[in-house]
Amino acid sequence: QVHLVESGGGLVQPGGSLRLSCVASGLGMPGYASLDDYAIGWVRQAPGKEREGVSCISAIDGSTSYTDSVKGRFTISRDYAKNAFFLQMDSLTPEDTATYYCTADYGLSYCPGAGVRGQGTQVTVSS
Repeated sequence: QVHLVESGGGLVQPGGSLRLSCVASGLGMPGYASLDDYAIGWVRQAPGKEREGVSCISAIDGSTSYTDSVKGRFTISRDYAKNAFFLQMDSLTPEDTATYYCTADYGLSYCPGAGVRGQGTQVTVSS
């Protein structure tokens, strides 16, 4: 069974940066899928708001995608050897405040977040 664990959230001032990490377990063993078989990404949810997809790496071709509000500020990356992926967040604004979840969806080109999801890490942007 695949498990995801996020880390790296915290309190940061506007304009600051954070790097979220997500480590996957239950992958890569003989007979089991690897992280590159999954569309991996990040979603976030702020209080009183709907869950929002932030960024995704396709399982089909490794292409990346971002929601418009984070383009040019956030960067998703992965380290398959470590079964990990990351979200570098720069130029943070208070509107980025949310609980961030990493997700993994098997075999997809996009990240609906319907598969495996981590427990979440809080990001708060405030002065």
